[in-house]
Amino acid sequence: MSGTSLDGIDAVLARFDPAGRPTLLARAATAFPPALQAELLALNQSGPDELERAALAANSLAGLYAQVVQEVLRQAGVTPKQVSALGAHGQTVRHRPDRGFTVQLNAPALLAELTGISVIADFRSRDVAAGGQGAPLVPIFHAGIFPAPHTRVILNLGGIANITILRPNQPPIGFDTGPANVLMDMWCTRHTGRAFDQDGAWGASGQADAALLAAMLDAEPWFALPAPKSTGRDLFNRDWLERKLNAFQTGDGQTAAENDAFAQNVQATLRRLTVETVARAVQTYAADAKEVLVCGGGARNTALMADLQRTLACDVRTTDSEGIGTQDVEALAFAWLAWAHQQGIPAGNPAVTGARGMRILGAYWPA
Repeated sequence: MSGTSLDGIDAVLARFDPAGRPTLLARAATAFPPALQAELLALNQSGPDELERAALAANSLAGLYAQVVQEVLRQAGVTPKQVSALGAHGQTVRHRPDRGFTVQLNAPALLAELTGISVIADFRSRDVAAGGQGAPLVPIFHAGIFPAPHTRVILNLGGIANITILRPNQPPIGFDTGPANVLMDMWCTRHTGRAFDQDGAWGASGQADAALLAAMLDAEPWFALPAPKSTGRDLFNRDWLERKLNAFQTGDGQTAAENDAFAQNVQATLRRLTVETVARAVQTYAADAKEVLVCGGGARNTALMADLQRTLACDVRTTDSEGIGTQDVEALAFAWLAWAHQQGIPAGNPAVTGARGMRILGAYWPA
């Protein structure tokens, strides 16, 4: 799995029992080389010669996927012939279900050649073709590995935040709530040169600006849309942030984007934007939740986790407490989606995505 944050690739090797319950055998992760990371980020926007650039980036991505696959096989002492399939999400560079398409850069044929393992990929497009959002795809998996003794919420804090709401004896529901790491990482890199705000410490030294937060929330119609809904860098990107900041005047008459002293306050405000949008979603759709289990890179942001606990009227903890690491959940979900494809199990969930019906997700490239 490589997500919207563009921070790298997480991989797991898992064995599934006949009911689809996983046993985690090995895990590995690798960061993106800076040049590939920059190119994948650039390909989120239209540009010159993007068809060729996208194809070359997809091939590079497949090479990196193959390396991390070899690492999990090495750790587990497993050969490629022992692996029934490899689930590969690809890198999302466009997500426009409102226009009937979603694009994940990938080279699954090359990946099958490099690994000697059959590949299942392109998980989102069938759901979009059936009128769905194509995202989030993991709530049905969450329901299996985090059974709900009471109402609980699974919160994934990747580049974009999304929630799964689980209730006893009810199908899961889920949707994106808004930006998480995508804007905070972007702003941190711009002002500190670091790829992300370690533990949220830089932003924690600032103060969230209530007026700026209100301007971000009130000026963005997407936040008011009902579920099901999904989003990505097509909306929440550098241009979006610049427009909000350029329209906002600080106390000395400068725009927020021009005032370096205000940078940490902006970071604190972006953290608060994530918290507020998550909290509104939980309060609207799961006010009876007893707990929120957090996964994804944002689970390691100490300031963000503390802010969520102060804001939400329930227990907030990471998925580590349930025996699954915060960085393993998404990769494990796409291993499960590959298993479901092989088993002929429809994994698209209309209650989550708004599609016309359940669909078998993914396409198959044999080894």
